[in-house]
Amino acid sequence: MLQQTRVAAALPFYERFLRRFPTVGALAEAAESDVLAHWAGLGYYSRARNLHRAARVVAAGGGVFPSTVEGIRALPGIGEYTAAAIGSMGFGLPLAAVDGNLLRVIARIDNDPADIGNSKTRARFSGRAQQMLDPKHPGDFNQAMMELGATVCVPKFPRCGECPVVVFCAANAHGREQELPVKARKQIKVAIEVLALVVRNRGHLLLWRRGEAEGQLAGFCELPNNVQLPEAVVGRLVGEVRHTITHHNYLYRVHLANWSGSARAPLFWVHWNRLEEVLLTTAAKKALACLTE
Repeated sequence: MLQQTRVAAALPFYERFLRRFPTVGALAEAAESDVLAHWAGLGYYSRARNLHRAARVVAAGGGVFPSTVEGIRALPGIGEYTAAAIGSMGFGLPLAAVDGNLLRVIARIDNDPADIGNSKTRARFSGRAQQMLDPKHPGDFNQAMMELGATVCVPKFPRCGECPVVVFCAANAHGREQELPVKARKQIKVAIEVLALVVRNRGHLLLWRRGEAEGQLAGFCELPNNVQLPEAVVGRLVGEVRHTITHHNYLYRVHLANWSGSARAPLFWVHWNRLEEVLLTTAAKKALACLTE
């Protein structure tokens, strides 16, 4: 969960997730739709799918989590950083876990102006972190660096007066701590407007389900739009909601609509009383909330 989510935001989801799936076996045996429903709100749903697949791999291997870097990396969804974090903290493997916090700390300690968004820079900083690592206490080192970057060596206005390693910091010595790290400008977000239609009939709501080709949102349900229902009669506007996914800023204009067509996959009807059983996207939930405001 912490791969793309702040600790404070992830905690309630984490606690709810563990109540529903207290063991790796419980997670492995669960339906994917159930896993996604308990992940809903965290975004980046490929993480949930990979976690589910990894649980099944571990359960199939007797329920014992792998203790080598090769075994950890072989699990679905586990990359270099996550493997290093798990390996060092869980099994004492001498691996530096390189995340944004560590990159920022190293850039400042070494007074290095290289672009940390560049793959070559990240590889070089990773090697530097490995040199700094205490092989006898790799987990403590990684957690200390994460905490240092998250609470003291923060992106803006670093708290150098509270820093335990300020005497080693070349950026501070040269008065450049607020200039570093250097990172290329972020990709400009694309603005997209969507006409979301609320079509109701005898206590039912019309939805459409995303197919397997829809990536991380596969299996999730949305309100139909005017492209899917070109013959719909669009009624009054009931609200507008904004939703951001990676580099896209969506503006959903939510309208009531009348439609007399025949619902065929991926379109389907669901009764209002059974909406909680449907895996809705966050955008769809926001749009439907307009009806109660």
